Amino acid sequence: MGTEGAEQNGVFRVTIKKKEVVAAVLPMQEHWLSLSNLDLLLPPVDVGVFFCYRKPLIGDQSFGSMVTVLKKAMAQVLVSYYAFSGEIVGNSIGEPEIICNNRGVDFIEASADTELEQLNLYNPDQSIEGKLVPKKKNGVLAVQATELKCGGVVVGCTFDHRIADAYSANMFLVSWAETARSKAISMVPSFRRSLLHPRRLACLDPFLDNMYVPISKLQPTKEADHLISRIYYVKSDQLNQLQKLASSTDCKRTKLESFSAFLWQLIAKSTKRGQASGKAWVSKMGIVVDGRRRLNIDPLTTQMDAYFGNVLSIPYGGKRVDELTENSLSWVANEVHDFLESAVTKEHFLGLIDWVEAHRPEPGLAKIYSSGSDDGPAFVVSSGQRFPISKVDFGWGVPIFGSYHFPWGGSAGYVMPMPSPIGNGDWIVYMHLLKEQVELIEIEAAHFFRPVTCDYLNLVTT
Repeated sequence: MGTEGAEQNGVFRVTIKKKEVVAAVLPMQEHWLSLSNLDLLLPPVDVGVFFCYRKPLIGDQSFGSMVTVLKKAMAQVLVSYYAFSGEIVGNSIGEPEIICNNRGVDFIEASADTELEQLNLYNPDQSIEGKLVPKKKNGVLAVQATELKCGGVVVGCTFDHRIADAYSANMFLVSWAETARSKAISMVPSFRRSLLHPRRLACLDPFLDNMYVPISKLQPTKEADHLISRIYYVKSDQLNQLQKLASSTDCKRTKLESFSAFLWQLIAKSTKRGQASGKAWVSKMGIVVDGRRRLNIDPLTTQMDAYFGNVLSIPYGGKRVDELTENSLSWVANEVHDFLESAVTKEHFLGLIDWVEAHRPEPGLAKIYSSGSDDGPAFVVSSGQRFPISKVDFGWGVPIFGSYHFPWGGSAGYVMPMPSPIGNGDWIVYMHLLKEQVELIEIEAAHFFRPVTCDYLNLVTT
């Protein structure tokens, strides 16, 4: 396409070279795949993920040959992951369903006049958004492979969250990479919706009405203030120290609980600094919980491990800003642990499935997603510790960096900690928060949240 489709975005230019649709290599019989009750709790939002690769050092692999490998493997892996090759349409009662018609995946080839070490990964709003992660216009999944001036490559994907959670997307990414290396896929996906069917005798826990709400009962909120995205790294020794501070002699808190408590205090502090005097503001924090392990029938069965779809719940807690800022980190960590406890059981997820069934066909939504800033800040922490950075090797080496990119459109913030590609126990942390919250975090916790740089990733050449 030459320079057609080129856009001047920020500090570097991305040129679209080619667009095509990659479908499954084998013909499929068209069929419908319903969404599970847990899928129906997700709004129509798209999730982005991207991986950065150095120029291959072994062999004579051009960008063209790399793209050929990606597309060939995509066509093969879509045979098993056929939901990603379909389309979402409304059924007779207005609920979304997947028509598995092998419509295919939009695949974009592009080039960018920048190099890996020049990418400002700390500010993905500038370097990633609208450039290296594609906007999905059709289907369920879109992919973009971008060649950089240095010969490096960025592979970006965007998928519909109603069809897959991060666990499912990780399964697909690993299978795609395994297929590209001519290996059998290690996890064949299961689309057995019967695993998440409601119980015949529903049991509706009133507590779920505090966590989820039918769309018609959502309270109107002010238009969300501008949220910005940033990516940091956190050193492993500081995570260990934080865990010690958040724990007591009686209770050892997890790293995620400790991290979430620390961040909750920081967000509350940013609110306290700017809040109106005399108003008792409340800050809400949710944590995403994966229900697969909880829903496995017994320790000897692992059928939920291969389940493709959403198996998530978002319990949250709300505390006054002054409580969060004036109490110890261990006190806040205890509060985090307490609200998480209610959602880490099999009964919670079975009850959530029943709750959705009782309200169908009206869709429901996690209350924390639509929480605005009228009475205080709200944000969600989603653990990305299973992010398979070391396994997304398409045959030219493991990524030197990778991250989810999820400016999700809600009025609440979103935070995703992931393992560092360095593999030393550090974390990569994607944040999508209010500008004033980010500014305070960078002042109060600059020693803890450090901007991702080329120096950290060992990309600087001498």
